[in-house]
Parts: sequence; structure tokens; C-alpha cells
Amino acid sequence: METKEKNDKSKSTLEILPPELIQRILLRVPVRHLARLRCVSKLWCSLISDPNFAEFHFHHSSASTNSCFFIKYSSMVHFVYFDDNDASQKEMCPPFNNEPLPNFAVLGSCRGIIVLHRHPHSFVVWNPLTGFSKRISYSHLLPSRKYHGIRLPSLHGFGYDASQDDYLLLVAWNHWERQYNLDCLSLRTNSWINLDAALSKPLGVFDRFSCGLFLNGAIHWLSFALTTYKDAILIFDMKERTFSMMSAPEQLVMISCNFSGLALLGGCLALYYQNLHSCNTDIWVMKEYKVHSSWNLYQIPCKDFQPLCLSSNGDIIGRGCSWYDKVGYFIYNVREDLLNRFENLCCPNPNRATVTVHTESLLPLPSDVEDKKKEEGGNRPSESE
Repeated sequence: METKEKNDKSKSTLEILPPELIQRILLRVPVRHLARLRCVSKLWCSLISDPNFAEFHFHHSSASTNSCFFIKYSSMVHFVYFDDNDASQKEMCPPFNNEPLPNFAVLGSCRGIIVLHRHPHSFVVWNPLTGFSKRISYSHLLPSRKYHGIRLPSLHGFGYDASQDDYLLLVAWNHWERQYNLDCLSLRTNSWINLDAALSKPLGVFDRFSCGLFLNGAIHWLSFALTTYKDAILIFDMKERTFSMMSAPEQLVMISCNFSGLALLGGCLALYYQNLHSCNTDIWVMKEYKVHSSWNLYQIPCKDFQPLCLSSNGDIIGRGCSWYDKVGYFIYNVREDLLNRFENLCCPNPNRATVTVHTESLLPLPSDVEDKKKEEGGNRPSESE
């Protein structure tokens, strides 16, 4: 009798709130906790597993978290989570880590989906929260491209094409004749597309293994021609499958700089570099996309500073090296010109590992959703039955 009463109470607790209100509450929960909450009940599991909920949480949740990750010891993924005044960290084994000679490199992250390169000739697509993963081989591309001995693409970028609900991985291979060949992988169709015809002229010179920045439906790369500012940023439009160029601020022409790169700060394109004249890191932020007059300069009193994201207060969080050669994560208060360091966090040497910004989500890949629909459809009895 007592057992029955307890079951009735627990059941009434779950049913006392309508699903619409439960969904509103779940939207306020940080996404990395939602995976565990699916175990509370069938209703919660259904709400959280719904792709529409995952999409809405990704775009509209007020409980967003700033995070980044990097490869540690070539076989572990180290995640760092930032709050305004605190931070936490954890490690995870990437998929296919139990095979011989695991050797991973980061190729990019978009909408919670991470792409890794796994030695020798494959890519790994992975959502750490949902556990979804798959491996894609590109060995069939190598013989025709004369890339014997090359382990990584020379140029790569990962982004999302909203018009097709498709994720694209673009890679540029630099073969023996010092020419680039471009290939694009569609994760929706699991097929490769050659993009050589999309290039109207040679790509130019880019940093080795340059990772593209995804913003406004396009992937962006920064060339070595930074101090000439003319055509310094290469842009690949995901929808149109076309390339274009954009210039950096003219003020860079006479500046001696080093360690340049691109970042996304508060939804704006940012260009950063170590200023060898002032011994600071200069960050130019384009307040309005593709409006050249909207470049704004911020100077960080920290060398080798890589901006990662903005805090809720608009402060700049990044990985850098202080003047005491102390490598770590820092937060720069733009209003008061104060630089503080996050303590006791694992941080790689800037010359040895790339730190990549990661926005966690429960979003599935389009191909994963279609496969589940096929499985569900195959398990349903036909009308004749």
C-alpha cells in the first residue's frame, strides 16, 4: 500500500507541470547538464531529445557557457569552461581512441560539432554531449593529388550551410607543385565535392594548417599578406560555394607584427596580432560585418594573446603569455584596462597546440536524424499488417 502511494506521489510530481512549462525551465539549464536530465523521465527524455528543442536551446538559451578545447598528448581532448570570475576543466577520450597509434589534431568546431583529424588519413566528426561520432576516410583523394607523406590538409575550415541544413568541411591540399587543390565534404550526403573551379586565382600564402573561422554563413582565413592589408582575409561562402577577399585595417601597413589570427568576439569578426613595437597584442574588431570603417582597436597588455570569447560583461577572455613568461588564460577588463589570470587551469604552449572555441549543443547531424527516421520507419508495421 505504501509503495503504491509513493508511486502516485512521484507520478503526480512529474505530471503537475505541463510539458510547455517544463520545456521553458529546461531552456534555462546549461546544455552540458541536459544530457543527464534525459534520465529523469520518458517525458523529459522526449523533450530534450527533440531536434527542435536542441535548435531552440542553441540559439535562445540564456544559460550559454564560454568554452574551448585542445588536444593533449595527441590523444586526449581537454575542455575548459569560463564564467566571468571562475573556470573549470575536464578531459575526454575522443572517438576511435582505442585503436593503435591514436594521433589527433583539431580541424574545427561548429554548433557543438567537433571535427578532428586522425592519423593517417581520416576525419572524425563528434558531438561530445550526445556521444554521436563517425569517421570519414579521405585516402581515396591522395593518389590523384600527389600528396604522398602529407598528414594534414594545409588549409581547412568547418561550417554550417543553413540553406541546405548541411555541415561542410573544406580542405585545401598543397601538393609538390606548390599549388592548392580544394575539396569539400558534405556531411548530409557523405560525399566529396571538388572546388578547384571555384578559384578565380591562386589562394596565396597562408599559415601552415590554417584553421578557418566560421561567421555569417562563411569561412574566413587570414593570409600572410597581413601588413599589406589588401586582400588579407579569404572568405568562402557556404551557400554560393564561392571565394572572395576582404581587406584588413589600413593602419596595419606600417606595423611590424607577429602571430596573427582571426577570432569571433561577441558575434563580430576580430583580427589579432602581436605588436612588436608596443610589445602588446592588438585586436581589431569589425563591429559591422564587411563594413571596413567599423574596425575598432583594442590593445591587450599581454604578449602572444589569443582572444577566445567575450564574458557576459563584455570582457575579453583569451590564452596568452604574460611578461613573466607565464602561460595561461586571462580575462581583460576593457573598461578599466585590467588584466587578470585564471588560476590552476591546464593551458598548452601557444607554439605546440591550438586552442579552439567550442559552443556546446545537443544538435544532431542531418545524416544522423535521417538515419534515425529510417530506423523508426523500418520498425513500424506496414498498413497491410
